[in-house]
Amino acid sequence: MSITILGIESSCDDTSAAVIKDQWLLSNVISSQDVHKSYGGVVSELASRAHQANIIPVVETALSKAGVFISDIDAIAYTRGPGLLGSLLVGSSFAKGLALSLGIPIISVNHLQGHVLSHFVLEDSKSQLPKLPFICLLVSGGHTQIILVRSPLDMEVVGQTIDDAAGEAFDKCAKVIGLPYPGGPMIDKLAAEGDPKFIKFSKPKIPNLNFSFSGLKTSFLYTLRDKQEEDKDFINNHLADICASLQSTIIEILLSKLEKAVHTYKVYDVAIAGGVAANSGLRSALSELGKRKGWNIFLPKKQFTTDNAAMIAIAGYYNFKNGKVSPIDEPPLARMPF
Repeated sequence: MSITILGIESSCDDTSAAVIKDQWLLSNVISSQDVHKSYGGVVSELASRAHQANIIPVVETALSKAGVFISDIDAIAYTRGPGLLGSLLVGSSFAKGLALSLGIPIISVNHLQGHVLSHFVLEDSKSQLPKLPFICLLVSGGHTQIILVRSPLDMEVVGQTIDDAAGEAFDKCAKVIGLPYPGGPMIDKLAAEGDPKFIKFSKPKIPNLNFSFSGLKTSFLYTLRDKQEEDKDFINNHLADICASLQSTIIEILLSKLEKAVHTYKVYDVAIAGGVAANSGLRSALSELGKRKGWNIFLPKKQFTTDNAAMIAIAGYYNFKNGKVSPIDEPPLARMPF
């Protein structure tokens, strides 16, 4: 029996809807919000108001592009958390109201599990899926985790940051050197023109498979402060080299732990997911490491690295296929365990 899922994602500042039929992606529509750029970060109240304005046209467009009627939908999957509570409320309320009106089930999805499962979305006959089990490095603005994926519904976090996320380190350091929000993509672009060995920033010594990035941010701040005492134009004169050095340090931290995880669990299918998975330096370094070590590397398309509803729909598909649906009174959660 065919299964058609409507996915709705509204955890932060992107309103997205997608339709998946038996793992195959029929549509994935994303409406981004530019209003936050002038504030240097996402403003929760503005984000939730924009979601309210965007969600109906986004869902209508997703259904139209998929070529399905609303009556063809078997269940609606939505992001329960983690995320901005106001934003989550818009998506969850819409999903529940629509499901009630249609008399179909709803499926709440953990946003982070959705990122991991984006690797199972089928787009064409060339789509390649990681073999189970596989290891996934999930890297975003709010999370940095190493996840052992035994099945689509059986995942274990085997390592994570004890303080800041890698994406947060990119954005906070970008702000220090005067780059606009979001800073991560700007650093990636400038790093391509710089010398990654220009400055040596400190790297934390954290046991097991866990990460830490707060010390790196401190090292970055103090190093540049000292350099500016010698040359007040140091940042402007060496911007690309600073970005390359920072990016190289973060990538070294991430991949050293990932390599340790692969060695520990003897799992050689390795994937990355999350917003930082779009970073060209990380993608290139992981591909090179995988080639040297004989790993099978899976890099998501960049449209699946940012927040999107396709990953929510595919998570909903696997839950629905296994008979797992959610109660209508389940509240959204700003903080949600994996």
